[in-house]
Amino acid sequence: MNRTRRTEATDPELSHRLSRRNMLGVAAGATAAALLGAAATPAAAAVEAGGSSAGSAAADSRGAGHGRPVLPPGRLGIQLYSLRDKIASLGFAAVFAELRRFGYDEVEYAGYTQGTGGPLTLAELKRLTRDHGLRGIGSHVGYYASDPGAYTFAQNLDRVLDDAAALGLPHIGTASGPWRYGATVDGWKRCAEEFNRFGAEARKRGMKFYQHNHSEEFSFATDRPDVRLYDVLLAETDPDLVHLEMDVFWAYVGQYRYSTRPDGTPAPFDPLDYVLAQPHRYPLFHVKDGDRDDSAVPYGYRMTDVGDGDIDYRRFISAVNRTRHGRHAHHWQAERDNPVDSLDFARRSSAHLHSLREKGGR
Repeated sequence: MNRTRRTEATDPELSHRLSRRNMLGVAAGATAAALLGAAATPAAAAVEAGGSSAGSAAADSRGAGHGRPVLPPGRLGIQLYSLRDKIASLGFAAVFAELRRFGYDEVEYAGYTQGTGGPLTLAELKRLTRDHGLRGIGSHVGYYASDPGAYTFAQNLDRVLDDAAALGLPHIGTASGPWRYGATVDGWKRCAEEFNRFGAEARKRGMKFYQHNHSEEFSFATDRPDVRLYDVLLAETDPDLVHLEMDVFWAYVGQYRYSTRPDGTPAPFDPLDYVLAQPHRYPLFHVKDGDRDDSAVPYGYRMTDVGDGDIDYRRFISAVNRTRHGRHAHHWQAERDNPVDSLDFARRSSAHLHSLREKGGR
């Protein structure tokens, strides 16, 4: 796609997405061993904040209170991409044991071997997950590729869905944006048609198909600069077939980058409003935090451990909880793209989220 080739060398976010897509796109074995590739190194790491005891104390003080926990019980997960280094060096079993000890309930896969060398069958991975008291809640797979044999939704839909069903996943999705046919309204409508097809096939297997956003989904169509592309995706996909996993950090980056149209007219939005308007479309969230910083060009935020940044997760999760079936209909996956110490990130993020209360505090 020409648009990708023009920008990938200078756009850190897009380069990260492409490296992540490459990691997820290695073909699964014919016997359903699903040997997805080892984690690729992201092209541009965020400026990382250290996990100091002072930072931890600040996070704990922000969460102090005596009301009901904001985090619904049994709904905390983690995107395993954040732990790819530890999975590669220690293996799934050791990492899963730590996650359970930290209070996690679920995991979202980012490939089914993650550099462990394999072979690891889907049955073995499912058993390892279950034996450590965790549930597989979803997985990220590439949207499309030029290689007809690629392990993507567009090229090998049945294999992708069959593997997800073998793992017992209730959700299967992609972190690829709908850029296959460009950044026009019609291009996104074409992608929406494909997403509807993926969703229909996933539903036949008892699963929900979902798309995970980055910030550029909130940009404007090149042929209709008054139209936000994310609105096209929502309008053109069937809400019963296509669901969304909001990456809250990237949504707030999108707010920072795209609250003004190309002609300079204001176009403000609050990411939370999208969720409150259609909460049933958002079964999954990525809980990722960042420090607000105008010098962090072009994104306006620097990624941090959950609880060390400026995104108000008490407000965000509490508002979602108040929607119909809110405490029972959503799953919260902690993530940080390049943590300084990935297991420490997992521990501190869980501690912060479990500390949040509906009354008192910030």
